[in-house]
Amino acid sequence: MRLTTTTTETAQQAEDGLESSSRSITVKPTAGAAAAVPAWARWPVLAITAAVAAALGLTSGRYGYFGDELYFLAAGRHLSWSYADQPPLIPLLARLMDTLFPDSVAALRLPATLATALGVVVASLIAREFGGGRRAQVLAAATCAVSFGLLGSGHELSTYVIDSFGWTVITWLLVRWVRTRQDRLLLASGLVTTLCLQIKDLVAVFWIVVACAVLLVGPRDLLRRPLLWVGAAIAVVCSLPNLWWQAHHGWPELTMTELVAAEQDLIGGRLTFVPLVLLYAGLPAGAVLFCYGIWRLLRSAELAPYRFLGWTILGVLAVFLVNNGRQSYVTGVFALATAAAVVELCRGQPARWLRWTTTWPIYALTAVIAVTMTLPLRPLSWDRGGLGSPVTALSTDWPGLTSTVADAVHSLPEGERAGVVVLADTYWQASALDQFGPRYGLPKVYSGSRGFWYFGAPPDGAGPTVFLGSDATALRRYFRDVREVGSFHNPQGMPGINTGVSIWVCTGQRAAWSQMWPDLRDFDVNDRITPLYRRIADQAASRSPRP
Repeated sequence: MRLTTTTTETAQQAEDGLESSSRSITVKPTAGAAAAVPAWARWPVLAITAAVAAALGLTSGRYGYFGDELYFLAAGRHLSWSYADQPPLIPLLARLMDTLFPDSVAALRLPATLATALGVVVASLIAREFGGGRRAQVLAAATCAVSFGLLGSGHELSTYVIDSFGWTVITWLLVRWVRTRQDRLLLASGLVTTLCLQIKDLVAVFWIVVACAVLLVGPRDLLRRPLLWVGAAIAVVCSLPNLWWQAHHGWPELTMTELVAAEQDLIGGRLTFVPLVLLYAGLPAGAVLFCYGIWRLLRSAELAPYRFLGWTILGVLAVFLVNNGRQSYVTGVFALATAAAVVELCRGQPARWLRWTTTWPIYALTAVIAVTMTLPLRPLSWDRGGLGSPVTALSTDWPGLTSTVADAVHSLPEGERAGVVVLADTYWQASALDQFGPRYGLPKVYSGSRGFWYFGAPPDGAGPTVFLGSDATALRRYFRDVREVGSFHNPQGMPGINTGVSIWVCTGQRAAWSQMWPDLRDFDVNDRITPLYRRIADQAASRSPRP
């Protein structure tokens, strides 16, 4: 699409670094901007969206709550301005869904399903803003639909799926602003950013990189728009309660950043970051289009006004690579890159192998890989001893674990039961006992693990302690008598978390809980996870045929 520009506009583009190509750049006055884009491919895009929603909705009720979902529910029962590991919105959302639909796994996951499905729609709108016609819009939607990372995270309520959707909306608003220069879009992007900051703090990285990219290649006019800064001010003001809580509690989220890096080292750290990002984009179609889209944003004359977004994607990747972050942190830029890729593919004459990327057999293969690897379709019997999907392993038989702990509590002498303290080793276990405990008559649950520690200590003067965990060594310094009274085994569970764990009764307390509690704070669950991975590797090796 070739449009002429006035002398004034051309001078402004030169200032902003947009005239990097000899071809004319598409810029139209705001009044005519609405007619400058192709019609939205409504029905095929909505059909793909419905398919994604159906796939997630029909599988949402399988297995049970994932461990982190249980923690969100527990956090929602302890509403706060912030938490040790996240801002407050997801726990608040979990509480809302559980209030409206008590004990419904599928209902809890409904926001994630909707966010993932709507992300498909926004991906098609980004392609439309780039000038993509019906085929490009459908391809952008389909690529988003078969993304390994987006489909996988969309199966459960998590910070990543809602945050990624927010990033996708922000990129669409930025792309649309470049074409129309309607500043209300910048204010809208600020409002979406405000919501994202109540989910995770990662969107701040996105905006910092955007600012650097704009200063490098333009359009510098973006940073001179008042409504951009109005939106930024709203986001900062709304984040002050979260920041106050973090400062008041010693910035525990910074500790969490270090622990995330340590957890990433268990799966290869920085060496596996880029391969896992490509896997999350979707193999093979999504990964190829993600890379091609970045390349075209940086090189295409037609996409020259959006060049800063190509550098933004690279900058975000670089920040999280250096910081040893999770691959899921960058899923919010997938739709931007793949939309640029399919628009360029439909616009030009790419190599034959690249054209094959957008054929239906390749998309079908990508969909099969994504669905079979991310959605809970396999029989539970396939996932034994933590050797299958970690999501499956941490989603099974939490009620059974709770029942076993309840049996230990009810076996205590009647006089001791009234003041018993139930203590769990990890926040997953504590959250499960908090969710299912009332139906089994369990009292309030406590844990020193991560964010659960901040929910409070047991009262001084309490009775005996029933401890759930794989190792009670640390408790022997606080109790004179620590004896094992039971154990729990779940064939599909994660060793040390929801299988292969013991129940201990601890008596003869040496100090009050208010004195012990600071020493029991434990952010790091890697001391459980590392032996777990070693055990899984040993089990896999023992099952492999010997030469």
